[in-house]
Amino acid sequence: MLTRALLLRLANSRRVESFVRNNAWTVRTSRRFVAGERLEEVAAPVRELNTRGISVTLAHLGESITSADEVRAVVDAHLALIQFIRVEGLAANVSVKLTALGLDVDEELCYRNMARLLQAAGPDLFVRIDMEGSAYTQRTLGLFERVREEAPGGVDVGVVIQAYLRRSEADLARLIEMGARVRLCKGAYDELPAVAFRTRAEVDASYLRLLEPLMLRGDYPAIATHDLRMIEAAKAIAERNGLSRDLFEFQMLFGVRRDLQARLAAEGYRMRVYTPFGDRWFPYFMRRLAERPANLWFAIRGALGS
Repeated sequence: MLTRALLLRLANSRRVESFVRNNAWTVRTSRRFVAGERLEEVAAPVRELNTRGISVTLAHLGESITSADEVRAVVDAHLALIQFIRVEGLAANVSVKLTALGLDVDEELCYRNMARLLQAAGPDLFVRIDMEGSAYTQRTLGLFERVREEAPGGVDVGVVIQAYLRRSEADLARLIEMGARVRLCKGAYDELPAVAFRTRAEVDASYLRLLEPLMLRGDYPAIATHDLRMIEAAKAIAERNGLSRDLFEFQMLFGVRRDLQARLAAEGYRMRVYTPFGDRWFPYFMRRLAERPANLWFAIRGALGS
């Protein structure tokens, strides 16, 4: 069976991407995890989730962009997305990667683009900065702090902490002190042992260490996991400390554990689904397959129509 490390390496292969994108079966399989390639395809799956009491965060796929022209196109796509959410009346917010906004081109350009998106979003549409590989962690947190401090009144922005990074405990403590809105996830990139915990037991232990302070002192934390053990731990922390269910939310990925998404929503927990779209879906798709072997089986079954 393909290993996680190999799948993550293949995610960066242009040759493999070309093969996958030109293969009808793999394109069909990717739709398990991606809502569509065009913005107009997104409304139907989002509304279907909304009717079940599930909100979404929409993510226009694309990262590691090094061309200023491509960056402009991506910024325009995000501005169109913000307008689309309003016009369609969707229960949705926005997630964005800084490398899609030009972080690898020019940091000031990236900052200006992020500020422009926040201005367009205004106080009524929350925007979260996604976290990428560890090479971007410090730059992402630095830019997040800057845009948050300089955002217009009433406009808020959040960020993501990855539990598998060894630095995350200190990063989370600082973000909690700032009053920042944080999504806690396990992490989905291939990292060196010096940077990240490598075994499932270590990552789980780190997630649990971060979970309690985030829930007790964080500002509307987003608990991003499909791991039932982490979910039950979050429920227990809330019950033990008398936390109302409207003070936090669970987040899961589009197409993954749909049964559990529905169950949590039915139990009265706030549930949000990270819903990606766009034609640059290959790296994201490969990371989803690498995260859990079961995802590959789910994708195959979906493609076969079972």
